[in-house]
Amino acid sequence: MENLNKENEIQIELSDEIAQGVYSNLAVIAHSSSEFVIDFIRIVPGVPKAKVKSRIILTPEHAKRLLMALKDNIDKFEQHNGSIRVQNDLGFLPPLGGMGHA
Repeated sequence: MENLNKENEIQIELSDEIAQGVYSNLAVIAHSSSEFVIDFIRIVPGVPKAKVKSRIILTPEHAKRLLMALKDNIDKFEQHNGSIRVQNDLGFLPPLGGMGHA
């Protein structure tokens, strides 16, 4: 069994630049019949424009696996830290339709 696990193991490499991460306080999600597109955006108070900081494109199957993994992690977080309160501090909801380009 140990040999089987070694064969299925994936080595993941994380560069120093990617390890720094990108801060986002808004995600806009769009989809077609073959992919999901998630744009991660940083909104700064008082600045009328917000730039997409990162775009991730996923297959529908991978999007569903991401949803399940996020739910699992949020459940574990809330077990240890209490319920996460969600507020709409932005005062608006971003457009949830198509994908605009700036």
